[in-house]
Order: sequence, then structure tokens, then C-alpha cells
Amino acid sequence: MTALTDFRKMKDEFYASDPQSPLTEEQKQTFTGLHYYPENPDLKFMLTIEEFSKKEKVSIQTSKGDVRSYERFGKIAFPVEGEPVSLTIYKVEQDFFLPFVDSQAGKETYPAGRYLEMEPLTDGSYLVDFNMAYNPYCAYNDRWSCPITPTENRLNVPIRAGEKIYEEHAQLK
Repeated sequence: MTALTDFRKMKDEFYASDPQSPLTEEQKQTFTGLHYYPENPDLKFMLTIEEFSKKEKVSIQTSKGDVRSYERFGKIAFPVEGEPVSLTIYKVEQDFFLPFVDSQAGKETYPAGRYLEMEPLTDGSYLVDFNMAYNPYCAYNDRWSCPITPTENRLNVPIRAGEKIYEEHAQLK
């Protein structure tokens, strides 16, 4: 087993049984695990953030219609299947926020986008591993309010790594 396989197993167990799970008690009764892409080493990067010289505050709407404030902090650039792409990094307090939508949104991935945590490395760069991309809690039911991915982070390429669309959501289509 790989570390990613172990992580996914623990996540499925959390979703199935933990009181803090985003799933309702009714959903937990039929939950058999999340769906993931196979691990893709081509979508794991060590990147530096190109900080914006002017960091402006932006309001990002949520799935419930309220608004959250973020700072447009910088940008990361990387290749996907040979095509150069970039994503904007947002910041709230001391935490980075990286939402994105790929070309598979609504087909293989959650339509409103997925999120990704960036791991700081000792040299000032960040580990950006799309194998760890995950759906926001609002992908599971409407009791959650999640920031909707801004237009500038909507990619025209597929990110075939990480978590796929939640089965119940896919069945509603």
C-alpha cells in the first residue's frame, strides 16, 4: 500500500463513521467509499508562488449565497499534458486557499470545483499534489456552505487526479 492509498482508506472510514463527517446519517447508511482517480505522478509538483505585487481583497461567493473575503496572493504555473496552465492562490489569514475547476467538471469531477492544500517545503517552494485534490463538503449535501471557484481558476484541461464526483451527486444529473 502507498501513503496515498492509506490516506484514502482513512478518509473513507472518517466519512463512513465520524460524527464530524460531511455526510448525513442517512447517507452514511449506504456509503461505500469515495471515488478517486488512480495516483498520477505527473500531477505532483514542487512549485514556487509568483506573488502578486498588489495583493487585492476579493469576495468569493459561496454555495449558499453568502460571501467570503480572500486576498489574491499569487499564482502557480505548471504543465498538464504538455499544456502550460496557472492557478491563482488565495489567502485568508495565514492559510492558502487553492480552489480549481477542470475540464471534467460535471462529468468526472464536482461541477463547482475541488480544493487542494499546498505543503510548504524547506526551500520556500510548495508541494502541490493534485492526487490530494478533494471535493468541498457542499459536494455531499446542501447543509454546507463552500466557496465557489472563481473564474480565473477554471482550467480548460483535465486534472485526472484526486477525488472524483460524489456518486449521489452524479446520480442527480
